[in-house]
Amino acid sequence: MTKVTYQNDDISGSQFVEVKAEALHFDNVSLAGTQIKNANLSGVVFHDVNMSGTSISDANLTETKIKDANLSHLKIDHVHLFGAEFQNVVLPKPGDGNYDAEEKYKPISFQNSDLRNIRLQNCNLTNMEISDCDITGVTINGYSLEELIKNIKI
Repeated sequence: MTKVTYQNDDISGSQFVEVKAEALHFDNVSLAGTQIKNANLSGVVFHDVNMSGTSISDANLTETKIKDANLSHLKIDHVHLFGAEFQNVVLPKPGDGNYDAEEKYKPISFQNSDLRNIRLQNCNLTNMEISDCDITGVTINGYSLEELIKNIKI
């Protein structure tokens, strides 16, 4: 298996469609506005990347590691992220300029995706949207999602 690395590059607007790759590593790369569709990128590493406005759909990203990344406007639909790890990522929050053309705020969204056992560490999750996803075993800063929900005071 050959390790493929993109490093110190701007490949914004790229399309990874029907791609199968293992040992793929992005380091200090801009992937802004990129489309990843029908791809099997299990075990991919995204380190210090700009994925603002990227769309990922119908893809396998199991055991993916995303560290020190800008994920504003990221849309994830029908994606397997089983065992993925998010660390020190920038997720959008109100007032940081993450608005669409109609001035409507757009947080990161996960739809119809497998999020089992993902780990979120040191991430700003303000207004993150999750719908129709399997969230079994999700941990946030070392705490299980079930434990966090149980301790919410309304």
